[in-house]
Amino acid sequence: MGLLSLGTPLPWDQAKNLAHEVRRHGIEQFLHIWRNTKDRQKDRLLWGDEIEYMLISLDHKNRRARLSQRGHELLSTLQLEESEQLKLAGQTGEKPDLEALWRPEFGRYMIEGTPGHPYNSTVFELTTVEANMKRRREIVAGLMKDDEMILSIGSYPQLGSGDFLEPPHKANGRFSRSLFLPDEVINPHPRFRTLASNIRERRESKVQINMPVFHDLNTPQPFIDPSIPYNRNLFPGDKEAKEGAALPDHIYMDAMGFGMGCCCLQITLQAPNVDQARRLYDQLATVGAVMMSLSASSPIFRGYLADVDCRWNVIAAAVDDRTPEERGERPLAKDRFVIPKSRYGTIDTFLGSDDGLFKPEYNDLDLVYDRDIYRHLVSNDIDELLAKHIAHLFIRDPLVIFEELLDQDDAVSADHFENIQSTNWQNVRFKPPPPNSPIGWRVEFRPLEVQLTDFENAAFSVFTVLLARALLAFPDINLYIPVTKMDINMERAHSRDAVLHERFFFRRSCPAENEDYLAELSANEIISGSAEFIGLVPIVQMYLDSISVADVVRRRIEKYILFVRGRANGSIMTAAAWIRSFVQSHPAYKFDSTVSSEINYDLAVALDNIANGRHPAPELLGAGNAA
Repeated sequence: MGLLSLGTPLPWDQAKNLAHEVRRHGIEQFLHIWRNTKDRQKDRLLWGDEIEYMLISLDHKNRRARLSQRGHELLSTLQLEESEQLKLAGQTGEKPDLEALWRPEFGRYMIEGTPGHPYNSTVFELTTVEANMKRRREIVAGLMKDDEMILSIGSYPQLGSGDFLEPPHKANGRFSRSLFLPDEVINPHPRFRTLASNIRERRESKVQINMPVFHDLNTPQPFIDPSIPYNRNLFPGDKEAKEGAALPDHIYMDAMGFGMGCCCLQITLQAPNVDQARRLYDQLATVGAVMMSLSASSPIFRGYLADVDCRWNVIAAAVDDRTPEERGERPLAKDRFVIPKSRYGTIDTFLGSDDGLFKPEYNDLDLVYDRDIYRHLVSNDIDELLAKHIAHLFIRDPLVIFEELLDQDDAVSADHFENIQSTNWQNVRFKPPPPNSPIGWRVEFRPLEVQLTDFENAAFSVFTVLLARALLAFPDINLYIPVTKMDINMERAHSRDAVLHERFFFRRSCPAENEDYLAELSANEIISGSAEFIGLVPIVQMYLDSISVADVVRRRIEKYILFVRGRANGSIMTAAAWIRSFVQSHPAYKFDSTVSSEINYDLAVALDNIANGRHPAPELLGAGNAA
């Protein structure tokens, strides 16, 4: 979720007056980090994953599944062992022995789990990932009541629809001011409610999220959502839905919680040095869309089947804090820039590296960046590409400022830098080392949708790590495409069954003379290879062939690779396709795009049975693969 601090968060009318100071000190903090760490070398290829879970309460008598607000309560218990272990380690000097780390997320019903320590750089360690993920699920399950379950799914089907929360609350909170979501769904940490409020205050309206509805046989045309309380008059923004914010033939949502209340799988990789981190950042950015299409798991929003399979655009709209001037709806007067898109999206500029593959034409977007910050960075020996990247991030305002953290020593703190860096949510994130830390330069891979089972999450994690290591081992592999083509790819990846039917801009392996280096390829051609491109799986296998791997380890890894291949060629369904099929074949479904409470209950139970291995699902996991 980003930087979490304790203190007194300032409301927007105070925070906005301090934005310039936070940016100024954030840049100085980055420069201190750069001077101290730009020359560090030979950091180990450590990595870790983050999985977000939802806690669900079941009412078997009435056949209802509701999001449980006990997630925050469980988190306090889960973090107790961590605190005790760290305290003991401080006394003895020994490394704490932790199986998992637990962190809060935006939703009060959400929990984020990571491995207790980073995974090391050996290939054997990759075979331990699934077991660690299973153990995390077991730890949480051990704290749950008999009528509770924990699911790792992208979007909760009935979030904001009817009787979806346990205990129930009315949607009348002053932070989100949503027509559908009560503030009680938000984690009680002071950062989260202030974040929701300040985004709304800054943009001068509620967020406007519209996902196209899936038109089934009996879906009205046009679809005008009858569940929207158009005539509510509790807050000034209530009129926005009636005045055009809610689009026909779309599922309308109006609060940050609809996006940041979704779950995901993220992977952070440490590189040996800053140049190799820059290479990973650029190359992994180009595969984000196809990997998202393979992992699609979010086909339902606010109780309706959507004509998309992924959550990405929901989150992008949910945190879009741009003012009317920044959105280009009014001439610039108070604001500094017209900004083309939300602070959640694909990257807007490549960083380049010492591999010599970058060309200026790949950065084909008319980049918006703070020229004063850019000049200051360049004058302090930051190269042009990195300076533009940072200056682009810093066109944004800090969204939450804690009063107690205003005065910092820029030589030893990174809080102001991270305040802006961590709220630029892009498909990959370039992460400098924290001050005075053994942690090195890292890249976070962010487009993957979370999977239902630990097998699937492990498969995508291991495949991503192996691809990253192959990209470092073979520096002549070139996946660059123009930045604007990545935006197009990401839009295509949202489509229903995109993994089967869409084509993505990708780089040909060996273009013929006078042939365009770009081709439009299917997900299967990108993953498994074709006449145009060698394929990501062959690249990974070429890397594995180049190193010493025990047979038993290789066989385990090949199961993950075969699973990824199966998703790409359509022999294994995405979670989104499986969920959509379940709904459409349910006896209570009326073919009108509506996912009723009864269907939602049966779906939750079915997903839990698969996730815990009680029900085999070879169509979702592949033959012979268990949850």
